[in-house]
Amino acid sequence: MLTNKTANHSNILKVTALAGIVSAISIPAQAEQWRGWNIHPPSYPNSIALENFADEVAEKTEGRIEPKVYHNAVLGDQPDAIEQTRNGALDFANFNMGPMGPIVPATNILSLPFIFNSADDMYRVMDGEIGDRFADALAEKDLVALSWFGSGARSLYNTDHPVQTPEDVDGLKVRVMNNDLYVQMIDELGGNATPMAYSEVYQSLKTGVIDGAENNYPSYESSGPYEVAKYYSLTEHLILPECLCVAKSTWEALSEEDRGIVREAAENAAEEQRQLWEERAQSSRQMALDAGVAINDVNDKAAFQEKMQPIYDDFVQEHPDLETLVEDIQTTQK
Repeated sequence: MLTNKTANHSNILKVTALAGIVSAISIPAQAEQWRGWNIHPPSYPNSIALENFADEVAEKTEGRIEPKVYHNAVLGDQPDAIEQTRNGALDFANFNMGPMGPIVPATNILSLPFIFNSADDMYRVMDGEIGDRFADALAEKDLVALSWFGSGARSLYNTDHPVQTPEDVDGLKVRVMNNDLYVQMIDELGGNATPMAYSEVYQSLKTGVIDGAENNYPSYESSGPYEVAKYYSLTEHLILPECLCVAKSTWEALSEEDRGIVREAAENAAEEQRQLWEERAQSSRQMALDAGVAINDVNDKAAFQEKMQPIYDDFVQEHPDLETLVEDIQTTQK
């Protein structure tokens, strides 16, 4: 027969064991906190798509992964963010391919002026086998490209006059992204290229440090240049894809199930971003017009394209291994 002392001790052990089981069941595994980089303000099409990507990943992984997007480049400008993502300090990001060239030379192809005929052509190329080849090149530098965003067509704007011919660029100080191809592009047009951070453009226009820059409608409007540089000329010289990229170390730590969830969420985000982009581009254009901006078509783009031939020649000479990829992109659009 059990004594009262023995019985009480036995009951205590049972209760303790039961509490341990309940605790093990009720306390979920620690969520993986992901940090995501974004250069744009929260209302931007890319930002909305990235937030929905984060929400979808959190929901479908049942909280195993909790991504958080940091907007307005608060974690650094794009070159810094690329390095942070490559070394795993950041988990994911939306990167424009323009500043990617110094790290992934193959992506410089995407920065060749007039390489794409239209945004639709760009999407078709990047969503296919050629896009996979660029993803492979990024993966070699520890960036896993899961989907491709759009960034519209980039055109020239300035504070002085409309641009109709290459001669109209002569002597203008034009901000470009940090890529030698863009410097060469403006130089071939007779302008003075000035690489600088995106965040410095508005103030530099106001103070006369630069005369102009080149960008798409939403960027021209959202960060304020349309208030100062009242001439926007539709050269449409660059149609740059952007990636939704994940750090390779972050990706490799995922289970196969979670990889599928993250990739599907990234593809959904790209579809949403492209639709939101078109809507925002139209509203940004109208806002610029309402503010008195003079928007002009460029009737003879061939004259600009001819000026770019030395860039293609130099590029192929420097990167003979990429000549086939250049030709494949051009052939795919014919």
